[in-house]
Amino acid sequence: MPTASKKVINGWAMYDWANSSYNLVITSTIFPAYYAAITASDKMKHEVSFFGRKVVNTALFDYVLSAAYLIIVLISPILSSIADYKGNKKKFMQFFCYLGGIACCGMYIFAPQADAEGHATGFAPYILELSMFFFMLAAVGYCGSLVFYNSYLPEIAEEKDRDKISAKGYAYGYIGSVILQLICFVIVLKPGLFGIKDGFLPSRISFFLVGLWWMGFAQITFKRLPKTQPSGTLREGSVVKHGFEELKKVWQQVVKMPVLKRYLRSFFFYSMGVQTVMLVATIFGSKELGLPSETLIITIVIIQIVAILGAYVMSSLSEKFGNLNVLAFVIIIWIGICVGGYFIQAGSATQFYILGGTVGLVMGGIQSLSRSTYAKLMPETKDTASFFSFYDVTEKLAIVIGTFSFGLVEEIAGTMRNSVLALMIFFIVAFILMLFAIKKFNEVKKEGVSVG
Repeated sequence: MPTASKKVINGWAMYDWANSSYNLVITSTIFPAYYAAITASDKMKHEVSFFGRKVVNTALFDYVLSAAYLIIVLISPILSSIADYKGNKKKFMQFFCYLGGIACCGMYIFAPQADAEGHATGFAPYILELSMFFFMLAAVGYCGSLVFYNSYLPEIAEEKDRDKISAKGYAYGYIGSVILQLICFVIVLKPGLFGIKDGFLPSRISFFLVGLWWMGFAQITFKRLPKTQPSGTLREGSVVKHGFEELKKVWQQVVKMPVLKRYLRSFFFYSMGVQTVMLVATIFGSKELGLPSETLIITIVIIQIVAILGAYVMSSLSEKFGNLNVLAFVIIIWIGICVGGYFIQAGSATQFYILGGTVGLVMGGIQSLSRSTYAKLMPETKDTASFFSFYDVTEKLAIVIGTFSFGLVEEIAGTMRNSVLALMIFFIVAFILMLFAIKKFNEVKKEGVSVG
């Protein structure tokens, strides 16, 4: 099918603009810094009581994220199966958008009890638990909507245009998220300009603004995206059963496609590292390096800005050297990032800025290129949501393992630096598997048959 109009393409990309504010403010900057600060006081000593159990504060953060992504792993096959059959991807995308947006607004309640000097001393009953529940729902909403957002790509773009359009979506996301981040940055760092005296209020206002931004700009996407066509396959029986049967059917096709199969194996392992780095970077900088919130937020903004360039650079390089070759090169850089993260000196803002800039350069590129590579290698099919559900399940299961491992290694070893080394192992395995994918790609291409 021909690539859709510019209006539709821009409308599709605007959803990245809308929801990337969640990814930046909630999972990467202000919420992690706020969470680390209010749970690391002398009174709490880096431990929190969660339903009566004492847990390392940063490990709890990782575990809640793992739980959210595990939920997505379990429900996305069911939802995408329904969406493909009925042709109502947009409705499901809207549902998860509103779930995530409302949950972000709900995180406004996350305020600790404080002493006379304004230092956090603990939480009112179930405030921590309810706030982390909203945090988990926001992640579910974000990831759930992306299942359907990503599955639109092969329906609105020809294969030759997918790298460019995928990169455009990520670029929109980085620009939009940085704009809201800067607004929140001013509120958090200069609360006096707005007459705010409560030290915990500025961050909570930021969480609320993310929800409004997300749901508000998403209306452009919902207005412009076309209604998808149903697959027309009549089904009987349990929706749950058919959802996982669809996943099984996709897997049965994947194992017969030598390049796609090898690519997904590598994707699974490097996703354990890539996504975990972004999710824990601020927590790592705050707790392990002792950096102030201002430095952490500036670093994440640098990552987002550089990532815009990275997405386009990787797209251009892929045209010259091929997607898989560029991905292999980027994985090598990620291994270097893990080494740098392990040896970075505590309190060194300069080193953290340099490391953050490197992360940004490869973050946008690897995300954009991974999505478009999958879209290129997957077969022609009407069940695009089912195929992208498989892609998202692969990525989210990797995040479950990555974030859980990061938290578990910290609890066992007592330092997040060892957790960073654990991520390096994932990247090394991914690089080896990518070499196998490249070898098979060249073999199949030489034979003159489909590379899938």
